[in-house]
Amino acid sequence: MSLEITLKEINDVVIVALKGNLDTNTSPDAEVEINKSLEKGTKKMLINLEDTRYVSSAGLRIFLATAKKIMANSGRVILCHPNAIVKEVLDMSGFSTIIDVKATVEEALKEI
Repeated sequence: MSLEITLKEINDVVIVALKGNLDTNTSPDAEVEINKSLEKGTKKMLINLEDTRYVSSAGLRIFLATAKKIMANSGRVILCHPNAIVKEVLDMSGFSTIIDVKATVEEALKEI
């Protein structure tokens, strides 16, 4: 299963939409795209999980690495719109206590 990665910017917020499965095979591509954005000095990032069917531990590592890099620059990252399966992974792994998780993109944009 492949992963489509789309980046768009609204004001100064970069929205990364991940469509498909974020796993061992696809996470390197996601990491490359996210890092390109971070290298440009992005300080506010939303990771839209609306069309993300599954996140493995490799995907969680990317969320953690991204959060660390952004927070080191006094920035903020929010995960938004996870489905029930992805939300359970975030909750069980403790990620929802480390990184903000919002129900919708709109809610996340208000918060960031």
